[in-house]
Amino acid sequence: MSSIPLADAPSFAPDARRTLAVRATLAALVAGAVVAAALVARDPRTATVVPLPRNADTIVVLDLSASIGSDTFSRIGATLSQLSRSRGRYGLVVFSGEAYEALPPGTPAADLAPLVRFFVPQRSAAGFAATYPRNPWSDTFSAGTRISSGLELAHSIATTGGVRRPAVVLVSDLDDDPADLPRLASIALAFRRDAIPLRVVGLNPSAQDAELFRRLLGPSSPIVQAGVAAPGPQPHNRTPFPWPFVALALAAAALLAAHELWVARLDWEPAR
Repeated sequence: MSSIPLADAPSFAPDARRTLAVRATLAALVAGAVVAAALVARDPRTATVVPLPRNADTIVVLDLSASIGSDTFSRIGATLSQLSRSRGRYGLVVFSGEAYEALPPGTPAADLAPLVRFFVPQRSAAGFAATYPRNPWSDTFSAGTRISSGLELAHSIATTGGVRRPAVVLVSDLDDDPADLPRLASIALAFRRDAIPLRVVGLNPSAQDAELFRRLLGPSSPIVQAGVAAPGPQPHNRTPFPWPFVALALAAAALLAAHELWVARLDWEPAR
């Protein structure tokens, strides 16, 4: 006999519903935690070199002047590689003596990836040092350094280009032309006046140049060394293992198992 005939079987209905609700809730919690862990593991939260406001429309200002030598190319490549894997959206301004907009704001981060190859050393024949590929800017664009030109163009795009949440990241060795410093100071004040976040990724700048930029930009714009860990929360290129979701799934599974063992299944039917 698989069930017990009871005259008051209907009185057990609330208990049955409560037991079913507990079982369904715990099962849903297990499934939800497993799905969340899988989604977090598949969707990397890669930091993009420097901390930026949430959902910022970021414009990267990249220094390609002649002062950028091959010893800092790898730092540019590492920076662009990190940005390209961040799943964000960026605009790109490149500058030397002048500046131009290479990518409009809102461009998928993956579109930066094709540029990385110009800043990665290529293997040469045995006995020869690795060399960098010829890039599109070395012959016709890279010359003197006017950092103000890149920042001015980025500021113009941020304020007149329909960008809703602008932020700017300057990637440079900070070795500016002395004649450009007054204009640089003016555009730095414009960023502060318009409350546009400006972050700096230094390509191995000299201590003197770095100190100058700290004074110009203020404490709200720290200089992060490309390829060098900055103090505080560290950028990362790999998604941390989703331990909280795994722990939640295990705890919910244990509660579900305990519930099934503790609450013996009882079948009944109305007495005939």
